[in-house]
Amino acid sequence: MNPKPLDMPPAVQCLIDLYRAMVDEADPARVVPAHLPPPPAAGRTVVVGLGKAAASMARALEAHWPAPLEGVVAVPTGCAVPLRRLRVIEGSHPVPDERSVVAAQALLDAVSGLGPDDLVIALISGGGSAVCALPAAGLTLQHKQRITRELLACGATIDEINTVRRHLSAFKGGRLALQAWPATVVSLVISDIPGDDATLVASGPTAADDTTCADALALLRRYRIEIPAAVHEGLQRGRWETPKTGDPRLQKTRMTLVADAWRGLQAAAELARRRGVRAHVLSDAMEGEAKDLARAHAALALSVATRGEPFQAPCVLLSGGEATVTLRDAEAAGSGGRNTEFALALAMALDRRPGTARIHALSAGTDGIDGRAGAAGAWIVPGLLDAARRAGLDARASLDRNDSATLLGAMGCLLSTGPTLTNVNDFRAVFIEAPR
Repeated sequence: MNPKPLDMPPAVQCLIDLYRAMVDEADPARVVPAHLPPPPAAGRTVVVGLGKAAASMARALEAHWPAPLEGVVAVPTGCAVPLRRLRVIEGSHPVPDERSVVAAQALLDAVSGLGPDDLVIALISGGGSAVCALPAAGLTLQHKQRITRELLACGATIDEINTVRRHLSAFKGGRLALQAWPATVVSLVISDIPGDDATLVASGPTAADDTTCADALALLRRYRIEIPAAVHEGLQRGRWETPKTGDPRLQKTRMTLVADAWRGLQAAAELARRRGVRAHVLSDAMEGEAKDLARAHAALALSVATRGEPFQAPCVLLSGGEATVTLRDAEAAGSGGRNTEFALALAMALDRRPGTARIHALSAGTDGIDGRAGAAGAWIVPGLLDAARRAGLDARASLDRNDSATLLGAMGCLLSTGPTLTNVNDFRAVFIEAPR
């Protein structure tokens, strides 16, 4: 039976408006200009950028920079915008390819041969780790591709994945800044990292890195990632160690966080309050399996709906951060991402429970991209799973094969935005209506 797509109720439209408020708060045109450094008195200004927001950050810089500019920014496919003075190239995401190698080398070349009077402005945002990937000496791109795929599939956190990436790279973990020395390096960062440590975004190409090769090897062992002998030997011997805090070549580097999830969630909360709905920001740094986070959000929403505790309805519960998804079978996995998996698991945790007739929710990536979902994320409404059952769709089976977007798409519940050209990680919102 072909399911009939569900109508979007006003509560869901409200949640979409809150999502857009968070995205708008991280718009590079809004946040970049106020943080630009003064032009150098005598030297060149070279711009390098990487990540999903890099081209839109460069556009904002171009519009407000009064002096000559040169440089290059690298973005995932679909995230480019026209620039007047800077070059845009594309790399792969979330697994690097040959274009990512070319992109990393282009950024290194752009900052080569600079002097102490020159200024480098680095525009850094999430997605840069895959877009710029240059294997460390003795490694191949195939090594990095396979290890990245396995880390993404096993449920490792983004911080853990980036610890490994930095130590298999000739670009990440401060190495771009080393190439620019002795120039001054000013990094403007849009954070997609839970906890908003600017030095970790895009694996910190301009920042000191105090993790070690031993840390990276321990993570690979913990997740039982099979690694080639060359990788094991290089990490065990510390062959690819990154520059650490106190390295004199990094003394002329500075980082500024220009946008993050907390500020975005506060903007969403303020919009909800202006519309007469209480808003509670639970956290901007929630991590863990999408299904586990969904169950926790469901338990809190049900308590609000049935007991009026710990919050009074009507209210909206907001959270950010980055969920993980462990693929049961990476080869057979269906269509979905961490946000659609969260949404479907949340619907299942709420299914036919007392109070669920007043609960709506939305989960979406602020970059407009959710894994293999083909959308930013998804929304759920009361009765969603009853309608799915009538159409012959099995939510449990969909979740078990990591195919959440197929079911939610069939029900008309996907949120499609296209690339937003920014990235402050995920937006989750649960709206509990007042008792009728």
